[in-house]
Amino acid sequence: MQNEFEMSMMGELNFFLELQIKQTKNEIFISQSKYCKDLIHRFGMENAKHMATPLSTAFYMDKDETSQLIDIKKYRGMIGSLIYLSTSRPDIMFSVCMCARFQANPKESLLSVVKRIMRYLLDTINLGLWYPKNSTCNLIGYSDSYFAGCKTNRKNTSGTCHFISFALVSWHSKKQNSVALSTTEAKYISAGSCCA
Repeated sequence: MQNEFEMSMMGELNFFLELQIKQTKNEIFISQSKYCKDLIHRFGMENAKHMATPLSTAFYMDKDETSQLIDIKKYRGMIGSLIYLSTSRPDIMFSVCMCARFQANPKESLLSVVKRIMRYLLDTINLGLWYPKNSTCNLIGYSDSYFAGCKTNRKNTSGTCHFISFALVSWHSKKQNSVALSTTEAKYISAGSCCA
């Protein structure tokens, strides 16, 4: 009985594990804007030029043998922080997962890609997840694949997301387990993981 009383005295949940939760009568909004600001400050990116997208469409990530090695702890710290930020930011999931593949031997060219993601965050600090009240309970899933996205082993990358009405409830970006021989096969594998 005493525990129930203590819980009711705490009030509404506003901040939990770096997640900011705003609850109103008609909606819930979850973001990590404070964590995002702290992340940008920690890595000294406050005065960097803003970017409109987290990853350039012209850039092709691969093992870089020519670029200079960088501080592995700094690179892993940046990647780990961005992975945690993707808890409420599915828009950076694909680009962060691509960069995370090269943590064993990071090079200068990969650090510039991670910095671009942070520069994108400068312009989108206040983005988050929005859950409206009284929405219909329709489950909608989307999937796509990046055919032969890895030059090293020719594996594809799958991406999926699921909505209940307008509310995003799950998302992932992952390298496929098998090598697909065509774009169509890669898309079938991605669609299968979306349905699963």
